[in-house]
Amino acid sequence: MTFVVTEACIRCKYTDCVSVCPVDCFHEGPNFLVINPEGCIDCAVCVPECPVSAIVADTDLSPVQAEFLELNARLAAQWPVISQAGEPLPDAEQWAEVTGKRAQLVEHA
Repeated sequence: MTFVVTEACIRCKYTDCVSVCPVDCFHEGPNFLVINPEGCIDCAVCVPECPVSAIVADTDLSPVQAEFLELNARLAAQWPVISQAGEPLPDAEQWAEVTGKRAQLVEHA
């Protein structure tokens, strides 16, 4: 099992989860974070830290969010590791409750 960052993180990029990760498995893109499934130790300490509930166990992904398992693995291989919390995106609060944000994901810098 691994944990997966899902659509709720897009355009928010809160990093509260990063500071509690004991193995530095988060990777940062332009407007989204991902978890490297190879590094995740399934400790779940990141889950309650996410203010938008974007992190879920891979076994709990809804059919609509299932693509995020592959997306996290693929983007973790491309994006740099982030090991310290930073500021969320400037308009994160405006995007926090928005659904259907998949088209907003920026995969390349």
